[in-house]
Amino acid sequence: MSGRTRARACPERTCVGCRKRAAKHGLLRVVAVEGACVPDPRGTLPGRGAHLHPDPGCLDLAVRRRAFPRALRQEGPLDTTALRQFLRQHSVGHPR
Repeated sequence: MSGRTRARACPERTCVGCRKRAAKHGLLRVVAVEGACVPDPRGTLPGRGAHLHPDPGCLDLAVRRRAFPRALRQEGPLDTTALRQFLRQHSVGHPR
């Protein structure tokens, strides 16, 4: 390639809370397991995933908008207790 280096594309995802696009590695993957939203920080759990900034404000927006059941294609509301606990333990005031 005649001296040019090609930049690798960084995968982007949309936060289901604030609806802003961000690099996939800057978002937390969330999956539905038995009627609950479960954090998947390694991105290895099976099933459909939704992405969220690791920020309690984005989680609140996603719950208010009822984004998780829609994004994860689940019926009815999903329990977000495990997700809230995870964010509380790992929150660093992540900028959106």
